[in-house]
Amino acid sequence: MADPRLKAAFAARRFIVAPGIYDMISARIADAMGFDCLYVTGFGTVASHLGVPDAGIATFTDMVGRVGTMARGCATPVIADADTGYGGLLNVRHTVLGYEAAGVSGIQLEDQEMPKKCGHTPGRRVIAAEEMVLKIKVAVEARRDPNMLIVARTDARTTLGLDEAIRRGRMFAAAGADVIFIESPETEAEMAAIGKAIDKPLLANMVEGGRTPILPAKRLAELGYAMAIYPGAGFLAAAQALDRVYAHLKAEGDSLGIGESYGFKRMTELMGFPEVWAFDAKWAQEEK
Repeated sequence: MADPRLKAAFAARRFIVAPGIYDMISARIADAMGFDCLYVTGFGTVASHLGVPDAGIATFTDMVGRVGTMARGCATPVIADADTGYGGLLNVRHTVLGYEAAGVSGIQLEDQEMPKKCGHTPGRRVIAAEEMVLKIKVAVEARRDPNMLIVARTDARTTLGLDEAIRRGRMFAAAGADVIFIESPETEAEMAAIGKAIDKPLLANMVEGGRTPILPAKRLAELGYAMAIYPGAGFLAAAQALDRVYAHLKAEGDSLGIGESYGFKRMTELMGFPEVWAFDAKWAQEEK
């Protein structure tokens, strides 16, 4: 079942900051921070699970299990990237049902042609707006829990321009989407235009090194946005740390001098080992 707290946060007009999660280490760390929402990033999940680009290679089957593991493992509501819905209208219905059963509180669907491309990268092409409207209507009808949010994304800005992206955002809102996601606006002025034009909760995609300027939460709220996701912040930081540590090991042949780490004890606690040890201690007494 979807977590009603996420829908309530939007209704209360509380600005939502959602870090990207992509595996259970990132999920557990983020879950303990007190965020209103966590965002399952397609780029990060595909990269960590399959080691391939987020370019339409991963399937529904590849993703739904990983999404479910993260959603069930977190007390925080989760929105998950579901690409194009992995096909046509029947696929969208199946995807919404599957993601909802997996425990997410929101599903993100986009209007790209298949195979899709990761946002903020070149070569993205979109389907007809009317075709995406049908996908949204199917998604809205398919969900069983009214607390399950439909996030509708358009990638039209990069190839067709801002006016078309805004037009699509309005169409998606009218079709019943709960949250509108205009991908890759390229200036703060464009973001302001989006905020003025669309009367639905808006999602801003804050990608370090991407096409959209990174703005503080306060400024995003002033521009009319309700939520910001940071899909790459976690895995970019993790990759940088791994690159540094592995380079040191290669150069020095040991882990001495690497510097401060998360700590093995802290990691065992994060993964729940104390509960395992307590269980073992209890039943060891029973065996005697």
